[in-house]
Amino acid sequence: MHKPILAVALILTATLLFAPAPRAHAQADLPVILPMRERAAVVDGWLERRFETVIPALMRREGIDLWIISAREYNEDPVIETMLPATWLAARRRTILVFFDQGSDQGVERLAVARYNIGTSFKASWAPEEEPDQWKRLAQVIEARDPQRIALNRSATFALADGLTDTEYDAFQAALPERFHNRLVSGEPLAIGWLETRTPEEMAVYPMIVRLARQIIHEGLSEKVIQPGVTTTADVEWWYRDRIEALKLDTWFHPSVDIQRDDTGERSGDFSARAGEKVILPGDLLHVDFGITYLRFNTDTQQHAYVLKPEETNAPDGLVKALAVGNRLQDILTGQFKTGRSGNDILAAALDQARNEGIKATIYTHPIGFHGHAAGPTIGLWDQQGGLPGRGDYPLYPHTAHSIELNAAVKIPEWGGKEVRIMLEEDAYFDGEGVWYIDPRQTEMLLIPR
Repeated sequence: MHKPILAVALILTATLLFAPAPRAHAQADLPVILPMRERAAVVDGWLERRFETVIPALMRREGIDLWIISAREYNEDPVIETMLPATWLAARRRTILVFFDQGSDQGVERLAVARYNIGTSFKASWAPEEEPDQWKRLAQVIEARDPQRIALNRSATFALADGLTDTEYDAFQAALPERFHNRLVSGEPLAIGWLETRTPEEMAVYPMIVRLARQIIHEGLSEKVIQPGVTTTADVEWWYRDRIEALKLDTWFHPSVDIQRDDTGERSGDFSARAGEKVILPGDLLHVDFGITYLRFNTDTQQHAYVLKPEETNAPDGLVKALAVGNRLQDILTGQFKTGRSGNDILAAALDQARNEGIKATIYTHPIGFHGHAAGPTIGLWDQQGGLPGRGDYPLYPHTAHSIELNAAVKIPEWGGKEVRIMLEEDAYFDGEGVWYIDPRQTEMLLIPR
């Protein structure tokens, strides 16, 4: 990393973690939220470090000599979006990035077969006045380096690794000398590896991002926002949207708030449709699904709150115990995380253990990071508990983040034995040895009012 960029990134990381007071536009009870210019410096510092460490490791792990990532403006490859500097909001015209592994001594060369330098990380290596055809210039770059394995982002399994369009592929092949055609391979493992790998610099700050999301959730699930008998679930959802906007953050999905109560039917496990708007009442078990995007990272959290009746000081004991069952299911699942084990194997082992412990479980866990439903192994879908061919077969790697998403169906004695679903989702990190929650998970029921 260039020393000035490294210095700025380290200073700003320290600011994020240890700032003595929040900035003027953040509430006193929220972690610091950086202005846009400082965010850009952090993102660019992390990006340069990733190029220096993650790319060489992945290319050597997969035996790839040269990796090409190409996209046209507003038709972005999902990978190239995560490689552009903070001041680039899209590819320009056609942007082609090239990584060439020169060996451990010389490192990975980075080129942009484009009109423009791409930040400080890629120098432009195409002069249209000398070679008007951009694809022919790329072919010249390849011929000069004579790589044996050339990776392109094409994948039938992962959308995030399938960013090269057919028109781009056809034009590239037409310009590439035929002797290189049999050297083309899928860049799927590079694309997924790049997207899923979390660096130490990122993980120093990710807990603050998840904590920020969690505190916004708790603010919404409180008497500051909810007046039982008046406030509706949609009111809370839109409050979350307004709150995110006011804090100059983004979200990657519309928040959802739903209710389970003792005088209605049991909650179905079918998540294909959103619940209708309802007025929130005393005695309701609320559930929220919420995520933010900040510093290019996403969060995805589901938690529960109970609306106290006038005579109550705590949630019914059956609901308190049900939350503990949900926590136990989380432990069962994360206990199955082992390097190299596929998502399908993790799912099957966790469901089997849950059944043996008498837990009625549904597991639908996914990676989290640059995308909400991110790159890496899929560990079940709510409607596919037998495993998922392809995405579920992908192995678990260390230094990856995952949304531990699941539900446990539990009967509540105080509600006449009615079955409720404790639907939890908490972001966690797998370091190769075990799993830790990026911000502590919910283990106690939130109460309204506090």
